[in-house]
Amino acid sequence: IDTATGMRLAGIKGVVVHEKDELSGAIENAIKDKEIGILFITELLSRKFPEVVNEAKMNLKQPLILEIPDRHGSMKRSDFITAYINEAIGVKL
Repeated sequence: IDTATGMRLAGIKGVVVHEKDELSGAIENAIKDKEIGILFITELLSRKFPEVVNEAKMNLKQPLILEIPDRHGSMKRSDFITAYINEAIGVKL
């Protein structure tokens, strides 16, 4: 709710979801609305239902799905970009 409130203050509309079926429904509604180009999902929700989020990321061209931190901050390691590059290209930086 806090994340949605912050987004509303910035002029971004959204819905609050807590359950898997709510998330699936929200993604389906976003796909149908051609005015939505970016879909923000909190890292916590993405970790709670990775199968739903990953399927959408892999199969949808639009909207672009971005994971954002919630009010508690990022759940990712402080060196997640370096770790991502290491994993992607196999070179240790």
